[in-house]
Amino acid sequence: MCLVVIGWQQHPEFPLIIAGNRDEFHGRPTEPAHWWSDAPDIVGGRDLQAGGTWLALHSAGRFATVTNFRDAQQPSPKYRSRGHLVTEFLSGTQTPVDYLDTIAGADYAGFNLLVSDGTSLAWLSNRGDGIRTLAPGVYGLSNALLDSPWQKVLRSKAALEELIRQDKVNETELFRLLDDRERAMAGEVKSDRLPFEKAHAITAPFIVLPDYGTRSSSVALLDARGGWQFHERRFDVDGNRAGDSAFAITAKKPLGISCK
Repeated sequence: MCLVVIGWQQHPEFPLIIAGNRDEFHGRPTEPAHWWSDAPDIVGGRDLQAGGTWLALHSAGRFATVTNFRDAQQPSPKYRSRGHLVTEFLSGTQTPVDYLDTIAGADYAGFNLLVSDGTSLAWLSNRGDGIRTLAPGVYGLSNALLDSPWQKVLRSKAALEELIRQDKVNETELFRLLDDRERAMAGEVKSDRLPFEKAHAITAPFIVLPDYGTRSSSVALLDARGGWQFHERRFDVDGNRAGDSAFAITAKKPLGISCK
């Protein structure tokens, strides 16, 4: 997952709003979102190369998503798969903060991890300065620290804030937000480690490149009763819609939290 925007306790009907794009090499094998046979209470896509996931939900109301951190440190086979950070939270019962406190950041390449049990939302990066419990607000995350002022993060956050302000939070509008293919101005591109064309392309919220791009978009809405709507939309190498999976999860217990 390379772009995530989240509205936390900002909407009276949906206390948690999640919209994210997963950017990945097209050749990396992936399963579409589904209920997992080996963990029947978890729903999400699956990375068939490492076995983890980038975003998933648990029927008990737990949610997690992870993004890579873009830095100069080279990957190493000694690192654990970052996708397992998601599955380990979903499979457990710890609070977000208690779970994040168990993570040995040195065991992983650079990551950002967002986790929620429906009553609290927390973030950790092993390139940051510790665990952060998030106050109500709108947040944006890509391949740097939470709310880093990358143009696509700022633009996507502003779009979500406007949807909340206008009370237009729904799957159609959130998928439209994620389908933003506008790149930054050429003069703003930093191509220190990438060819210019690729560095320019990845400034867009939705990326289209021959070898790498937005493979799927995900929208998840937690309602005030504790139920979830989850919808994954997949795309081919040219950025054309290639499939959808949608799920509804009935609340097991009321959330008992207040929203704006």
